[in-house]
Amino acid sequence: MAEREHVRVAVVGSGFGGLGAAVRLRREGVTDFVVLERADSVGGTWRDNSYPGCACDVPSHLYSFSFAPNPDWPRTFSGQQHIRAYLEHVTDVFRLRPHIRFNSEVQRMTWNAERLCWDIETSSGNLSADLVVSATGPLSDPKMPDIPGLDSFPGKVFHSARWDHDFDLRGKRVAMVGTGASAIQIVPSIQPEVERLTLFQRTPPWVMPRVDRAITGVERSLHRALPLTAQLRRGLLWGIRELQVQAFTKRPNELGLIEQLAKRNMGRSIKDPALRAKLTPDYRIGCKRILLSSEYYPALAQPNVDLVASGLSEVRGSTLVAADGSEAEADAIVFGTGFHVTDMPIADRVVGAEGKTLAEAWKGGMEALRGASAAGFPNWMTIIGPNTGLGNSSMILMIESQLNYMADFVKQLDVLGGRAALDARPSAVHAWNRRVQERMKRTVWNTGGCTSWYLDASGRNTTVWPGTTSEFRRATRRVDLAEYELLRAPAEKDAESKNAESTNAKTKDAKSKDAKSKDATSEVTA
Repeated sequence: MAEREHVRVAVVGSGFGGLGAAVRLRREGVTDFVVLERADSVGGTWRDNSYPGCACDVPSHLYSFSFAPNPDWPRTFSGQQHIRAYLEHVTDVFRLRPHIRFNSEVQRMTWNAERLCWDIETSSGNLSADLVVSATGPLSDPKMPDIPGLDSFPGKVFHSARWDHDFDLRGKRVAMVGTGASAIQIVPSIQPEVERLTLFQRTPPWVMPRVDRAITGVERSLHRALPLTAQLRRGLLWGIRELQVQAFTKRPNELGLIEQLAKRNMGRSIKDPALRAKLTPDYRIGCKRILLSSEYYPALAQPNVDLVASGLSEVRGSTLVAADGSEAEADAIVFGTGFHVTDMPIADRVVGAEGKTLAEAWKGGMEALRGASAAGFPNWMTIIGPNTGLGNSSMILMIESQLNYMADFVKQLDVLGGRAALDARPSAVHAWNRRVQERMKRTVWNTGGCTSWYLDASGRNTTVWPGTTSEFRRATRRVDLAEYELLRAPAEKDAESKNAESTNAKTKDAKSKDAKSKDATSEVTA
């Protein structure tokens, strides 16, 4: 039987988190690693989400790695194609392709207590690794609702994250289900070409204008010639968002002024009082993610668009029935219903030290030490783990903080030497989570009066970080070994035990000889 391939580090996923981890490993001098990617190209969510109008709601210069600035962003808010091209560029510049295993979906990862490593089964073969860095991301697996009769729908059905580009929507009756970040980009993009667009809205979002523009050639030339100018631009964008955090986390009542601005934005395009009432949220702004669009409301005001202020509850042939009993005919249904965020599918595939899956360990809610390490899963770390999400800034900032933590984790293993593993102590994990949840109590995400994808099935917020990005950076600067249990391979334990016994025996023998020598000396002196 062929010997299983072994690597020092296995990174799962090649989105921002996975590619960032790969770059950081190389910068730390670690070259014995692989990146396991289930698809045939890099990009993660920016590869999978290619729907019409797909773009980022974080400014371009802040939504990029600090160690890989891009002076040539074409717009202040970049489109999907530009972000995906950036990730391809990072992959090539840092020579990551030799490390990437495409079409290698992780099917199972099992902790091997004898060898202190992870046995990994993938769709392209098996291997083992001393350390696993899971960077699958929370926005990677689409969530489809269970709608009675959907299987019998005669038309086309797909999720926004799995857009069917072969299906022509022109002249079709299209139903859009959901009003999240994807939907408000899709609706204005397809409205001009479809015959009729029916939007099923369970909860209206707060929408602010998206002040997007082309970045001029002069600006790009300046950023190329003087990189400091791009750094200053990034720093300004970061600083503004850091100042905003207080309102979200400590003083939600101060967000009332922002609500007035959002209502004014709506009023400019929506003149019908009845439609305006349907589109006005009844919860505090910021409780759900604030969405940015300057085209969403104008599209809804067009004569070929119908807003159904109720969720889709049943499908009868080509007739879609809402929860309020209203009906609409459709040739295609597009679901913009989000992702498995608090119940990530990868958790079912990770088997820890006690033989339990990560999903079983997280049955009562996700929790991880500093958003990275779960108790009972030694040498396993996650990027964008529990309570590391943001409601108003760039996730790249949080990813880079977790990369710092990962780098120090690797250094600590080097210092410890031999076959060693670090397992987060349950007491440390629980203490960290208690502090996070205590801070969460007064945030807008918990007090704003909404039900969002930030909350798990029990209503606990296991998604968002209740502080600034600089606070998280400080909390993840280095690994505190007191928060971990050190594990040694059985063979090394035996060797250490024998060495200790040998040392003790030698010490006893030396003491005995010393005692005899003293006795002899005493006798001679006498």
